[in-house]
Amino acid sequence: MTTLEFSTKGNTDILEITGEIQKIIDKKKFINGICHLFVIGSTAALSACEDDSNLFEDIKEVLEQIAPYDKNWKHHKTWGDDNGAAHIRATIIGPGLTVPVSGGKLVLGTWQKIILIDFDTGPRTRKITVTLVSEN
Repeated sequence: MTTLEFSTKGNTDILEITGEIQKIIDKKKFINGICHLFVIGSTAALSACEDDSNLFEDIKEVLEQIAPYDKNWKHHKTWGDDNGAAHIRATIIGPGLTVPVSGGKLVLGTWQKIILIDFDTGPRTRKITVTLVSEN
C-alpha cells in the first residue's frame, strides 16, 4: 500500500489525480489487476469523470442544490463546526474507487480521469491510500 498526499482548498475543490496514480503503478511495475483508492477522512471523496472545468462547475452546482453549505445542518451541533454539507456530500459520492489495471495502465475511458473532491470548509492535506491487487 502507498499513501499519497494532496493539498486542497476545500469547498468542493476538485483535483484530477490520474497521473499521480499511474506513477505509482509504473514505479511498482504493476501489470494486471486492480488499483483500489481510498481517501482518508469523512469530508472528501473519490470519483471518475471527464477532466473538464465546466463539468466540475456543474458538479459543484448540483451538489450545492442537494447539500448547500449555508444550511444550518444538525451536524453543526455535534462539534460546533460548519461542515455538515461536507459530510453529506462525501457520503453521497463515497471515499473509495477501484479501477482495473491492464498492461500496466489504468483502464479508463478516453476522457475519463480520477478525481479527488474535498468538501470541507477550509484547506486540508488529504491522504489517499493506493492498494494494488494482482490478478495472479
